[in-house]
Amino acid sequence: MFFLIIAIIPILQYGQKIGAKNLPQSLPDTPSIKLTYLGTAGWEITDGKTIILIDPYLSRLRRKNSETSDSSGSYTDNRPAYGQDDFISLDTVTIDKYIKKADFILVHHSHRDHIMDVPYIARKTGATVIGHESTANIMRAYGISDDKIITVKGGEDYEFGAFSVKVIPSLHSPLGEKSYFDSRVISKNIKTPLKVKDYVEGGSLSFLIRFRGLQIITFGSMNYIEKELEGLQPDIAIVGAAPSRKEIYNYAGRLMKVLNYPKTVLPTHWDNFTVPYDAPQTEQIEQLESFKAEFKKASPTTKVIIPKYFIPIEFPAKQN
Repeated sequence: MFFLIIAIIPILQYGQKIGAKNLPQSLPDTPSIKLTYLGTAGWEITDGKTIILIDPYLSRLRRKNSETSDSSGSYTDNRPAYGQDDFISLDTVTIDKYIKKADFILVHHSHRDHIMDVPYIARKTGATVIGHESTANIMRAYGISDDKIITVKGGEDYEFGAFSVKVIPSLHSPLGEKSYFDSRVISKNIKTPLKVKDYVEGGSLSFLIRFRGLQIITFGSMNYIEKELEGLQPDIAIVGAAPSRKEIYNYAGRLMKVLNYPKTVLPTHWDNFTVPYDAPQTEQIEQLESFKAEFKKASPTTKVIIPKYFIPIEFPAKQN
């Protein structure tokens, strides 16, 4: 049994249609959009026909020098541990359990916890991968054909019939006293298999997905470029929630204002992604209380919904 995170907002039951109680009884089959948290920065977004994956990372590599169990002894992690110079290995059993189909995969940046599982998933499902140059080079290295890769830099706005996506330039989180910056790009000549250290950021993106009348904006880490978000009015914002957000000035206030106070915020990239899904996330859950408080203060009418692993959150679609 995989560990399911305790909901912080009791009035919202997962799997329930948000706002569905206000829908006319004569419309029981109104299309909906389901958002499912895959852990780390990963999401599945679907209307039951088209499936979009965001940064699907389910392998959750254990890092060297990490603890093998918690103080209560409620779990034990006997998986191999990986250092920077070790070749990566995927947890294909877990990937295959939860990822059956995909039409598109959007990649925010090319760190291992965002892209490592993507070539396998793309090859398995035939999905088209959208990402920057580093993402495209990793895909090609693993044999994904050019007709299944869309390389972007930010600023593009593409129509795909079932949905559209605006690609937005963004920034990576600060990592330790605001010192993070990485200008490296993954080479087009990179060879597989890859080591842990081969996965560099390569630049960061955000995505605005328009899907059955809903607008969903996704962030892959705890930062953004405020100017690039002006004029957007998403219904749902998937927002980085790890502690590094606290190194950004007025993180919640500026973001909610520039996005015109979206109705719903879903925290992402807040869990410890180096432990198995069934491991406790007690400290991370406690940290979400401060995230919730920050965003409720910045936008009192916004619902902050804490996702559970692999449990869909359902939103009624809008008329286009």
